Amino acid sequence: MALLEIKNVHAAVDGKEILKGLNLKLEVGKVNALMGPNGSGKSTLANVLMGHPKYVVTAGKIFFNGEDITSLPPDERARKGLFLSFQYPSEIPGVTISNFLRTAMNAQTKEKIALPAFKKLLEEKMALLKMDKKFLGRYLNDGFSGGEKKRAEILQLLVLNPMLAVLDETDSGLDIDALRAVADGVNTFLAKDRGVLIITHYKRILEHIKPDRLFIMIDGKVVLEGKGELVDQLEEKGYGWIQEE
Repeated sequence: MALLEIKNVHAAVDGKEILKGLNLKLEVGKVNALMGPNGSGKSTLANVLMGHPKYVVTAGKIFFNGEDITSLPPDERARKGLFLSFQYPSEIPGVTISNFLRTAMNAQTKEKIALPAFKKLLEEKMALLKMDKKFLGRYLNDGFSGGEKKRAEILQLLVLNPMLAVLDETDSGLDIDALRAVADGVNTFLAKDRGVLIITHYKRILEHIKPDRLFIMIDGKVVLEGKGELVDQLEEKGYGWIQEE
């Protein structure tokens, strides 16, 4: 069954069309990777999926779990199980990570999570990501390094446990240790009833999180798809050979 299906989507930002008839289908239980040159529309796609109001869908449909979510606001998409790890996470002074995550969890369900259970869950997930417990008292992304911001994003992923995680260049700016910790977190999240879409420029994260399917995006469209091994061809030839064909 398709976890996510995008049908002939056109989308514009400030009146400029970026997505130009994009089609994409993601199956449940699979790791999917999306690659493409700068300016091809990858981050636009991520924002369109989450319903960012700046990104206007002018044609086409987006289906999540068989339901048309094209017109739903971001909070409803999140409650249905969509999650976006931002390329550039926002800093929110005055809001601690702990309070942010507990509020987000309680917004998902009618029953509020008890504080002891919440603390236990956080400690388990932070241990996996090799994060110091003192992290919880810090304001969300305020003064964080690039690696700290990305670990905080994956902590949110593990705590909120969505159905589909869209990771927009989560590997950007990570050192080797941080990359491995993030990859371990994503691999722990994966399950038969879950899915991942990794948007990246680089092969290195795909060496830690093996994709079942790789999609190549150029000029607002998915122009090629194949198995994970396709990334080796990209590493060797770049995108020129695809554009030529």
